[in-house]
This record gives sequence, C-alpha cells and structure tokens, in this order.
Amino acid sequence: MAYSYKTRGICASQINFDVQDGKVKDVKFFGGCPGNHIGIEHLVEGMNIDDVIEKLKGVTCGPRSSSCPDQLACALEEYKKMNK
Repeated sequence: MAYSYKTRGICASQINFDVQDGKVKDVKFFGGCPGNHIGIEHLVEGMNIDDVIEKLKGVTCGPRSSSCPDQLACALEEYKKMNK
C-alpha cells in the first residue's frame, strides 16, 4: 500500500513511498530538484526503513532546518508510528 506524506519547509511538496517487509520501495518526490530526488529514490530503494531514517534524519538544506532527505526520514518515522 502506497503512503503519501505532505512535506514541511522544503521545495518538494509531497513524498510517496511504499514499505514491503521493512524495506523502502517506490519513493517518489513531487516538486523540487528532480536530479537530487532521483538520486535519493535510487539510493534508498530496497533499504531497511530504520537504516534510511538513521542516515537521512537531520540533514539540512542551506539555511533551512530540514531537507528532502530529512523529510523522507520524517515520513518513514510517521509511517512506523502509524503501522506498529
């Protein structure tokens, strides 16, 4: 089942993804920098959800307090809370 997350404080407006057997699948960013998003999407594909959160949580973008990677980590944390 695909999950949709409305981002906060970054250029991308939404992130869609799926989680299957604890692995991140089919990540898709909407808005923002396409090249960076495609890179993130490819890098996290098939990774364990906890590993993605650990690696991306807290990454900032310039003067912003968050970033696209950080927002993906936030989305995955929210997913985990909702699917305990």
